[in-house]
Amino acid sequence: MLRLAVLGFVAITLLTVFGKVLTASGGYESAQYEVVEKDGEVEIRQYPDLMLASTESNAEAQGRDGSFMRLFGYISGANESDQKIEMTTPVFMEKGDQKSNSKMGFVIPQDVATAGAPKPKRAEVSIRKREGGRFAVIRFSGRMSTDLVKNQEAKLRSWLELRGLEGEESAETAGYDPPFTPGPLRRNEVIIRLIAADTLPTSATTTESTN
Repeated sequence: MLRLAVLGFVAITLLTVFGKVLTASGGYESAQYEVVEKDGEVEIRQYPDLMLASTESNAEAQGRDGSFMRLFGYISGANESDQKIEMTTPVFMEKGDQKSNSKMGFVIPQDVATAGAPKPKRAEVSIRKREGGRFAVIRFSGRMSTDLVKNQEAKLRSWLELRGLEGEESAETAGYDPPFTPGPLRRNEVIIRLIAADTLPTSATTTESTN
């Protein structure tokens, strides 16, 4: 009886945690895009221009280098207006190159971006525009790691090659879930900006604004 009671308590606890996870990840405003084409786990999307709160970040650290908390501080009121800004999804991670470091970015909610995002108080945080355009995206679950991202990026580039499409050399990652979300329930993406994207179809099939 005691064992059954313990198992029942564990089951209820897990259901409670998963419920909170789903509620947390599903309640955020998400960057809008149009799905131009879908092939299984791969999509071609049209993104509008987005405004990001951005900071330098070590991609390997997954936010544990303080980058996530710098951005969280900004939306929590560490800005010139002392304005609290709603959390959004996804969190973008842009790879660096020889001239610049990797960057983490929070999407500024549309109403705040339209009104004018307040200036960050910390010099390490900046407001920048992520140029819109056509992107190839592959979606996957699991805890985001260097090996997992490389594997998914390779799959996406193979798909592009088979379709005769060309993507930029660098890729972004996007994460949609709180840190405590179990791996199988996580939504992750690798995103590659397309070159000569005007050769793709122009009609969109789906508009996304949530998870």
